[in-house]
Amino acid sequence: MKRQKRDRFQRAYVHGYKAGITGRSRDDCPSQEVNLREYWMSGWREGRGDQWDGMTGVSGIHKNPTVMT
Repeated sequence: MKRQKRDRFQRAYVHGYKAGITGRSRDDCPSQEVNLREYWMSGWREGRGDQWDGMTGVSGIHKNPTVMT
């Protein structure tokens, strides 16, 4: 059975969230396409907010279960 590819925007959001939660800079966004960059930045902002709130590691799993490493 073939697996469907995941949505590009969802992937961009998840990668941005991972970058934000690990403390990486927003300048690390890999995409120059406007729509993908918006999703990446949204994920990055939420990830940074969670990092500042102490939602890293095991304490942050319940926050966003779509982000699994």
